[in-house]
Amino acid sequence: MLVLLPLSLSAIAPDAANAAPPSGSRAGATVILSEDPGSRRFQEEWGYADAVAAGDFIFLSGVVAGLKPGETDLRLAYERAFRNIARSLGRLGCNWGDVVEMTSFHTDLTTQMPAMVEVKRRYVAAPYPAWTAVGVTRLIPNGGLTEIKATALCRAKD
Repeated sequence: MLVLLPLSLSAIAPDAANAAPPSGSRAGATVILSEDPGSRRFQEEWGYADAVAAGDFIFLSGVVAGLKPGETDLRLAYERAFRNIARSLGRLGCNWGDVVEMTSFHTDLTTQMPAMVEVKRRYVAAPYPAWTAVGVTRLIPNGGLTEIKATALCRAKD
């Protein structure tokens, strides 16, 4: 099921439906919300989307990579995160080859970077996007290892 919504305050905060519509670039943007009911409810409560397509640009919210109970292989967490980003891009007709910038926020750069780089190589090929890796003390939800956000330039495909 594909959920594409024009941006409106009612899509993000239902109680704001009577407020004036937003102005500026986001007013005509396409907003992608989660297809999972639980995740979508959380997004509506916190006021964010999986992705916003504005013109040729797609801005993706951060995807948190975390281990499931019993897992110890960090690559499994990164594989899920990179697949999740690929799914969001695909819902807008794009892919990892359209990503021009990414930022990753790590709770432990030293131990996490080798696994992330290994998985990233399976999704991101040359020419590479700009990438900034930042160390942080914690992520939401608790237990998250790394949060990955990206921006894609996805021109109409012929």
